[in-house]
Amino acid sequence: MTLRSEVPNFFVYGEPSRSLEVGFLHVETVMERKTLHFGHVAPHQHPLMGQITFWFQGGGTYRIEDETWNFSAPAISFVPSNVVHGFDVEDTSDAIVVSVSDDMLKALAPQVDLSLDVPIFLTGQPSDPAWSKLGTLLDMIAEEYRERGAEGEKVLGGLIGVVLSLMGRIGGRMALPSTSPTVALGLALRRAIDLHYKKDWPVGAYVNLLATTPHLLDKAAREVFGRSVKELRLERRLLEAKRLLMFTVRPVEDIGREIGFEDPAYFSRFFRKRIGEAPAAWRRRHLQPE
Repeated sequence: MTLRSEVPNFFVYGEPSRSLEVGFLHVETVMERKTLHFGHVAPHQHPLMGQITFWFQGGGTYRIEDETWNFSAPAISFVPSNVVHGFDVEDTSDAIVVSVSDDMLKALAPQVDLSLDVPIFLTGQPSDPAWSKLGTLLDMIAEEYRERGAEGEKVLGGLIGVVLSLMGRIGGRMALPSTSPTVALGLALRRAIDLHYKKDWPVGAYVNLLATTPHLLDKAAREVFGRSVKELRLERRLLEAKRLLMFTVRPVEDIGREIGFEDPAYFSRFFRKRIGEAPAAWRRRHLQPE
């Protein structure tokens, strides 16, 4: 893999990140950019939009953060903004990629039976009626975009919402009833932790920020994510440490400081306690040449 000082940010693959118009939508196939990636898309993230990727033929390896799946079509993923992902696929593989701005996803969220704050990757069988529906819906999205582009926002938004809800149905427990106040508070907590985890805030700071009570916040964290507020904050730090260890060449001490550990020894103990090995050893084990 190519190592950088930071995980690269893209608009769509191969194009630098940029500000997006409200309600931004973009639809294309993976192989429309084949001359840029030749089937190998290095780990990257999109800071301003989420993506649905529906693999309708072929197969390969898909990565989200530090998890990897070997898959054959059909397969589908939803990756929220700022989540690292990439893939290696066969020459015959292809997928429809639907990129949706965060503001549009936020508007869709109340009508969608899927958490839009966490990534999901699903595989299935072509004979399964649910996957046949997904294929039909994604084909309709691609055709509508080809014919009308962003002018078809209302139709596209409706179709995208149905796709996400169907993914929630297929994923079962991964789907969250987004109308629940407890779920809404849990997802708001996740967003707040994403913004502030480096500051080592106490739980009380998140209680104040979200204008709630310690009991309700802990209940939301445990019901939605199965963890306490403190554990969620530590997991977010660990996730960022893994990202930087895997995808950058920054020294371990620098990575520790980046996520809020001024003492390198403390960072090493934190990482070893949760992973079972030191950061440098974990990095060596996960780095593989291209």
